[in-house]
Amino acid sequence: MKLQGKAHKYGANVDTDAIIPARYLNVSDSQELAAHCMEDIDAEFLGRLQPGDMIVATTNFGCGSSREHAPIAIKAAGVSCVIAQSFARIFFRNAINIGLPLLECAQADEIEAGDELVVTLEAGEIWNITKNKLYKAEPYPDFMLGIMSAGGLIEYTRKKISDERN
Repeated sequence: MKLQGKAHKYGANVDTDAIIPARYLNVSDSQELAAHCMEDIDAEFLGRLQPGDMIVATTNFGCGSSREHAPIAIKAAGVSCVIAQSFARIFFRNAINIGLPLLECAQADEIEAGDELVVTLEAGEIWNITKNKLYKAEPYPDFMLGIMSAGGLIEYTRKKISDERN
């Protein structure tokens, strides 16, 4: 699974309130959540974002509350992948569960805003076209690639059950 887009760069400890402000927690529509993604930390984010672009951060991305709204807002906004040196564990699980790819990369701090990236999940590779540099991340195991390809854990499970019945 190959993804390509520009980097939108953030620092450490971007919490779920920065990703989707708490005032929108009563919203269940993913497109409405997307319309407010990152607005308190970066009011220009959605204006710069192109489908397929990626969020890049340093450490502890997605810390804070365990709400699923944060990865849903990111995915619905059109972000194809989030790359960081580390993620809050509950955010990581929530993102995988909805089919939002995340990659932990020790060199994420070397990626700059606007860098053009190509990510290969199977190989755990992040190619920075702008800097002509390859970064390594942990490749996705087959079952997680299946979850990503299906669009999330629910669809992956439905497919597995359906395949077993047939």
